Amino acid sequence: MKFTTQRENLLRPLQLVSGVVERKQTLPILSNVLLSLDEGVLTFTATDLETEIVVRTTVDQDLGGKTTVPVRKFQDTCRALPEEASLGFEMTDDKAQIRSGKTRFSLTTLPADEFPLIEARLNQSSFKISQKVLKHIIDKTAFAMATQDVRYYLNGLLLETTPERIRAVATDGHRLAMCTCEMTLEMEIPQQSIIPRKGVLELSRLLEDVDDETEVTIGDNFFRVELPELTFTTKLVDGKYPNYEAVIPRDGDKIVHADKNELRQCLIRTAILSNEKYRGIRIEIAPGVLVASANNPEQEEARDEITVDYQGEQVAIGFNVNYLTDAVNAVSGDTVKIAFTDANGSALISSKDSDDCLYVVMPMRL
Repeated sequence: MKFTTQRENLLRPLQLVSGVVERKQTLPILSNVLLSLDEGVLTFTATDLETEIVVRTTVDQDLGGKTTVPVRKFQDTCRALPEEASLGFEMTDDKAQIRSGKTRFSLTTLPADEFPLIEARLNQSSFKISQKVLKHIIDKTAFAMATQDVRYYLNGLLLETTPERIRAVATDGHRLAMCTCEMTLEMEIPQQSIIPRKGVLELSRLLEDVDDETEVTIGDNFFRVELPELTFTTKLVDGKYPNYEAVIPRDGDKIVHADKNELRQCLIRTAILSNEKYRGIRIEIAPGVLVASANNPEQEEARDEITVDYQGEQVAIGFNVNYLTDAVNAVSGDTVKIAFTDANGSALISSKDSDDCLYVVMPMRL
């Protein structure tokens, strides 16, 4: 393998693939990036056995071939070179020789044949969707995913696709986020796929807020997104997602409308003196007013009050302030709608103007 190119032509692909590489690996080769050169197209592939990213760029090819090099060392060598520096890469005696001006680097390699690739089984279905929409529904829900829960299916995001819509759902058992986009998808059979947490976070990082279409392929055991010059693949979580519709309280007869920024600032201020472990705050709602209060084991107290649009009876509910703040932050628009039935029921949070994204926060006993 031998090629020449500009430093910047390698830096961006390396930055994209390095996110999937864990710093501590059980297999040494997983710390490497697979380089494949054919007809002037240099392909970078990195994986952690669960998630795989493939990025393509063009170079001036002298000799094609394959090899693997340590991804972070290769990235650091390219980053250390001057801007717009010309770089030469050549394989010599199982070493990768990198030259730029009077600078020389020699990196150890491992055989390309030993590099593991994610096997994509059959029974695939594909559809096209804009990057903007896919990124939107992921970013509006991913924060509610569980972290290292023994119910492994909660450590990911449910992507539900039908011919009429695409929906993302995430829950950690204490809160739930759901975002739906009504659209026509070129598929016949509805599907539910659980994308693992790391795959969700990487995909959110790779997607851009543009209208360009991307092709999504879903198989029995994998989820793949084709972006310009980049292919992202992740294995799916093998499990059955809980019936999320059953926990969405759609019959709330007590409705509060609050200015999003005022409510968010109120929660941030009150949270300062909440219990650091349980993060509980008390929300008291009466006609025209919302009062948030908190205290902690040091006998410190916080209280804040904002004006809201509410005409029902007075009620007090306890919430985890972090969960409540996350939901309010995710709401689109300037006015937050909070619906509930009583002090023991979950709150349904959404935008006043749209119910495309819904957030459920369970109450807590203070």
